[in-house]
Amino acid sequence: MAGRRARERKQRVRRRLIGGIIALVVLVGLGIAAAWGIPRIADRFSGPEDYPGPGTGEVVVQVQSGDNGYDVAATLLEQDVIASAEAFTDILVADSSIQLQPGAYRLMQQMSAQGAVDALIDPANKVELRVTVPEGYTLPQVYERLERDIGIPQADFLQAAGDLTQFALPENAISLEGWLFPATYTFDEGVTAVDVLTTMVERQREALESAGVAEADQERVLIMASLVQREARLPDDFGRVARVFQNRLDVNMPLQSDATVAYGTGNLHVVTTTAEERADASNPYNTYANPGLPVGPIGAPGDAAIQAALAPTEGAWLYFVTVNPETGETVFSETLAEHEVGVAQFQQFLRDNPGWGG
Repeated sequence: MAGRRARERKQRVRRRLIGGIIALVVLVGLGIAAAWGIPRIADRFSGPEDYPGPGTGEVVVQVQSGDNGYDVAATLLEQDVIASAEAFTDILVADSSIQLQPGAYRLMQQMSAQGAVDALIDPANKVELRVTVPEGYTLPQVYERLERDIGIPQADFLQAAGDLTQFALPENAISLEGWLFPATYTFDEGVTAVDVLTTMVERQREALESAGVAEADQERVLIMASLVQREARLPDDFGRVARVFQNRLDVNMPLQSDATVAYGTGNLHVVTTTAEERADASNPYNTYANPGLPVGPIGAPGDAAIQAALAPTEGAWLYFVTVNPETGETVFSETLAEHEVGVAQFQQFLRDNPGWGG
């Protein structure tokens, strides 16, 4: 009996000793793992690298048309907005309702991934460039306004306008004159001169198509509409001015528009022309010396001018003269004698206001 108890005690001691050795081996193994392997395993389960946010400074990020979430993540990572692409894309994958729209956005550097996503879907962070082009503006005036308001040099527009093939204009169009629709436009930061001009041409094409103008007639309608836009001072006169020009065309009478002559000379700041300028047939825009419409538009017509060109007011007028350029008052006449009375009124205005006309 005593021998059996002795053997049992030895077995219990042996089991404790073996257990202790195993525990020691496990602890040593854990220590080695902590030094060499455990941090790497832990990293794998702790999630992708991410900045704590909210971020510092300011950076403008461009989301291009056609970019997917991975493209945007790469852009953000490149500009140090996010710490890792994975942190950003994981959010997009988890919420399929998030839609990133093309455009330029004002963000900060070293934002959290969630903060970057929130900023990109907040319209308040979208950077936009706004410009208003008035009706009747000529190309040089349009380019000057575009440079002033959206920062693209005029030289860039001139270079872009040198290749008309990229704008799909009618074959008889000789320039972009008349094709840059006068309106208010909003562009994303980073837009190019070609992008801007293409947008404006497309807007003019939409205006013509909505008015029912066939492509073959678009250039001719723009020429007539540009004359109306330049010559008519008051909204009610648009249709009457268009009628005078159409009546003259119908009887092969020269249009005799000082506005076209001035456009050809480049002196757009005047309301009169000289006898020498009116006699210069080498000016292709001179409608005194050359029959019919000028070779191209003389400015950017808006919807009202286009409608007037398409549907002139009924009347037998062959003449008009703005007798008071300050108010826009215009006299329309059927006979030369009636017209000369109006011309005398205009000449008196010029004598009373020598700053006009030169």
